[in-house]
Amino acid sequence: MALSSTELGTLSIKQLLIKQSVPASIGILFMSVNILIDTIFVGQWIGSLAIAAVSVVLPITFLISSLGMALGIGGSSIISRALGADNHEKALKTFGNQIMMTLSLAVTAVVIGSFFSEEVLLLFGANGEIMKPAKEFFMPVLYGVPFLALCMMGNTVIRAEGKPKFAMIAMIIPAFSNIILDIIFIKFMNLGMFGAALATSISYFMCFGFILWFFIFKSELRLHLKHYALDFKIVSEISSLGFVTFARQGVVAILSIILNHTLFIYGGEHSVAVYGIISRMLMFALFPILGVTQGFLPIAGYNYGAKNYVRVSETISTSIKWAAGLATLIFIAILVFAEPIVAVFSTDVDIIKETPNALRLVFAASPIIAIQLIGAAYFQAAGKAIPALLLTLTKQGFFLIPLILILPNYYGIFGVWISFPIADVLSTLVTGFFLKREMNRKLTHAQDGI
Repeated sequence: MALSSTELGTLSIKQLLIKQSVPASIGILFMSVNILIDTIFVGQWIGSLAIAAVSVVLPITFLISSLGMALGIGGSSIISRALGADNHEKALKTFGNQIMMTLSLAVTAVVIGSFFSEEVLLLFGANGEIMKPAKEFFMPVLYGVPFLALCMMGNTVIRAEGKPKFAMIAMIIPAFSNIILDIIFIKFMNLGMFGAALATSISYFMCFGFILWFFIFKSELRLHLKHYALDFKIVSEISSLGFVTFARQGVVAILSIILNHTLFIYGGEHSVAVYGIISRMLMFALFPILGVTQGFLPIAGYNYGAKNYVRVSETISTSIKWAAGLATLIFIAILVFAEPIVAVFSTDVDIIKETPNALRLVFAASPIIAIQLIGAAYFQAAGKAIPALLLTLTKQGFFLIPLILILPNYYGIFGVWISFPIADVLSTLVTGFFLKREMNRKLTHAQDGI
């Protein structure tokens, strides 16, 4: 049975985290499996260069579609707090504004991407022989991105309403459809990279269809025309909070540019393909931690809006404990099974030789990342845009990018891989400090009436 938004303030935190995080984790798992299998299919049926091409293109499309995710998370923070404060009209107005902002920005970005496709691909690292398969993959996927942006926005709003199972289904639908269409277009119709791209775009549209159905027939948020009119105050609040997510994705895009160029310089196309496998494993293996983080957001946001700070503190502590335990199990699995994992993706001898140790290094500090993820998410859920932005950018922006620019000059490819755990440790220390201070000074004092 779906949660009503009011239950975010009444059920036990453990019950809520299970009801919110398990569906979110399953949804992320299917999305990750989708990308993982997509990478396996193009690697086995097209070649290792295809993995490198996908690694170049996906950060571009995710950057554009992350406009929807950013506006979704920013607006959902407002919606959760508005529902917690029993301000239903503000929740409706926020949702209407999210839709208009997402659609206009995503379409604009696609138009720009269409006119400057080759320049964009070169910027993101389509060097040497990678350019040809990257171009084949890019254009069909680009045209499906507005649907993906609307899906990402709508998915966060569904969770903010306290209906995570519908959000989970919305993520499962494109995963299944993409896998089936990949087999048809790549294996049987022999359409190569174009077939992989076509399958991806169609799956985005199918996800959009389900989310549209949800908001017409199942949602608490029944919109009227007046709710679509842009309200400067709400647009400003959505943008300030959403900018946290978009800035993070923007930094991820910059990181992808630097990584792809650095890997090409020190290891050629093969090293770009190695990171293509590792990046898919990062998304896949960490799905339960990301699910806990997604489940945490509406619970913390609702109770913060209701000024129930005891429940906010409990949500933070419980989420970190659960996510840290899961991350430790994941690290052990990667440590033990790195070789067979890599063998699934490619038959290329160089790829199989280089990837396992790189994979272990990248995951080396994963047991502690829960603090960084939950800490940054708390400030976003509480509507505190500036600390949320700064803490969100600590790993990739403040530590990982500088390390990747510096360490390979001394240690080559090893310098790239070792940058990941160093950045994890440093960003966790910074986030842990600010989260601890917030819990001690703000949440504790507020709940004591100080």
